[in-house]
Amino acid sequence: MAEENKTVTAFILTGLTDLPELQIPLFLVFLLIYLTTMVGNIGLILLVWMDSHLHTPMYLFLSSLAFSDALTSSSVTPKMLVNFCTKSKIISLFECMAQFYFFGASATTECFLLAMMAYDRYVAICNPLLYPVRMSNRLCSQLVITSNIVGFLHSMIHVSLLFRLTFCKSTRIHYFYCEILQLFKISCTDSSINTLVVFVFSAFIQTFTFMIIIISYVYVLSAILRIKSENGRSKAFSTCSAHLLSVSLFYGTLFFMYVRPGSGAAKDQDVMYSLFYTIIIPLLNPFIYSLRNKEVLSSLKKVIKK
Repeated sequence: MAEENKTVTAFILTGLTDLPELQIPLFLVFLLIYLTTMVGNIGLILLVWMDSHLHTPMYLFLSSLAFSDALTSSSVTPKMLVNFCTKSKIISLFECMAQFYFFGASATTECFLLAMMAYDRYVAICNPLLYPVRMSNRLCSQLVITSNIVGFLHSMIHVSLLFRLTFCKSTRIHYFYCEILQLFKISCTDSSINTLVVFVFSAFIQTFTFMIIIISYVYVLSAILRIKSENGRSKAFSTCSAHLLSVSLFYGTLFFMYVRPGSGAAKDQDVMYSLFYTIIIPLLNPFIYSLRNKEVLSSLKKVIKK
């Protein structure tokens, strides 16, 4: 009874698999993914910073998105890599809270950044003459700062509520990082309030930002279809397609994870969703936005030549 009532101060992350023969191959795979992710995102940030031609709202948002992706990946992947190489797989309560805090902050910030990028495309395509006024660099900087503040405050709310819980049912988190719904499962305190707050805030933030994106692109699509030039339509579609692909991948996994009914019920399925938005999307985003962007490729060639 004394052991059952003892509050847990450290957890064991069981990870993706408990098969010893898969630990080293998985370590190598995710190490390669992490290094590629960091090179891609930090490289994009440096490219935007170094080239004055890219000091525009569109690329300010893009470099901010790259920073959020780098933070998302760094909040999860390093600890997972360490656990592949150790038998204990222990994470302290403080580390666990910090891990979720930075992941939650970066994911929330990314929602708002994707919405702002959609609005930026709307103004650029539908109101090009007003673009310098409505999307000034100063305003965009303020929007980016506000997004980060909201992201970190939102994550702080959930972490603060986590401290009202005690963990005595188990020390094992059957996941590869401290995912908040998994923490609720091993809590010996009623977590219904926490669950409700996660659902309400996630539903509001994701629905609000997603609606901004949808409304913006309805106007954008309408404007593109009115363009008579085939070359003009193709260029406009090319500009928007990368953002739409990124939005579809990001929101699709987040909706299924935190807003759908019965979130957290199907463990294997949820692990795949989590892998996608914590590791795969941060890897793909810099390449999605760069490979079809002539200005980014041109700037990259100039930097390489120098």
